[in-house]
Amino acid sequence: MSNGHQDCLQELRSGLRAPLPLAVGLISFGMAYGILATQAGLSFPESALMSLMVFAGAAQFVATDMLISGAEALSILITTFMINSRHFLMSASLAPFARSWKLKWKALLSFLLADETYALTMLRFSKNTPSSYYQLGVGLNVYAVWVLSSMVGSLLGPLAGNPRVWGLDFALPATFIVLVVPMLQNWRDRAVSIAAGLLSVTGVVWLPGKWYVTFASLLAVAFGWALVELCESK
Repeated sequence: MSNGHQDCLQELRSGLRAPLPLAVGLISFGMAYGILATQAGLSFPESALMSLMVFAGAAQFVATDMLISGAEALSILITTFMINSRHFLMSASLAPFARSWKLKWKALLSFLLADETYALTMLRFSKNTPSSYYQLGVGLNVYAVWVLSSMVGSLLGPLAGNPRVWGLDFALPATFIVLVVPMLQNWRDRAVSIAAGLLSVTGVVWLPGKWYVTFASLLAVAFGWALVELCESK
């Protein structure tokens, strides 16, 4: 086997191993979705198919919650689109690393992009040569854990009761907080993170639906850009 192929396999293996410390949070959140999907009236195949095809934990959670409340399909589509609009920003920040990659790679990795995949990939790419195989490994691991854990949750749904009673719905946000904090390397990173948090809380109070996600993301990005421009102008 050539050195090039060995390097690719090594990057793939590294990517597959990277999310292992996050497994508890991912499994808990996946099971919580599966339980909630069962309570929303989704059959096991329907719940599993949503995880296989949509692969968007927060959006799936909100969609099933809205199904329980009797929301219409259009309302669910608009809300989940707003929640997933943060993927535009994540993709934009990853784009400079992927300029030379083939379209088929970009398409596959776009589907596998999730919050955990993004955080781990950015952390790796900021210190090492970008590798599509590494991102693929991370994405495949997160995808497999999410799909399997949500299936288990769907099977256990009739026996488990309300997943919020156990705090399982907070498992993934807590995991992501643990991922993000070590990435805040300087005062600008910390300032933008604090601003995003404050904007999110403000948005929850004053904006309808899930608009606070887009609101906080866009304004925090603009705030970060302004800080960089201000520092470079000095």
